[in-house]
Amino acid sequence: MKISIGNDHAGPEYKKAIVKYLKSKGYEVTNYGSDSDASVDYPDFGHPVAFDVAEGKVDFGIVICGSGNGIAMTVNKHPKVRAGLCWIKEIAYLTRLHNNANILCIPARYTSIQQAIEIVETFLTTEFEGGRHQNRVDKISC
Repeated sequence: MKISIGNDHAGPEYKKAIVKYLKSKGYEVTNYGSDSDASVDYPDFGHPVAFDVAEGKVDFGIVICGSGNGIAMTVNKHPKVRAGLCWIKEIAYLTRLHNNANILCIPARYTSIQQAIEIVETFLTTEFEGGRHQNRVDKISC
């Protein structure tokens, strides 16, 4: 499986831990994220992840910023992207199961690194349920 990851200054430690986890599971990772806690603009790191997902270069994307909201708004502007902001693993489960999300947004300031890894694991191992949810997902894009 191929994953693109991006983060701003709130998430370099999260990204490092998540990348380590992903590689331990055999995932191929493309890293667009900042490695510094110096202030940067989250769209600069979210757009490349969204392009990879929208163009089918990767299976999923993971983006991280302080609240998760700004980077979620950014990636959700791209066609074919369905990004979900997840702060607990149960939300990650539902955003995949019911919404067929293809980008996971993590709020670094509101989760621990261990929680973030659990969220990633849940997101990547949950299959879309389809059925009645497919009709709803089909109505998301403008």
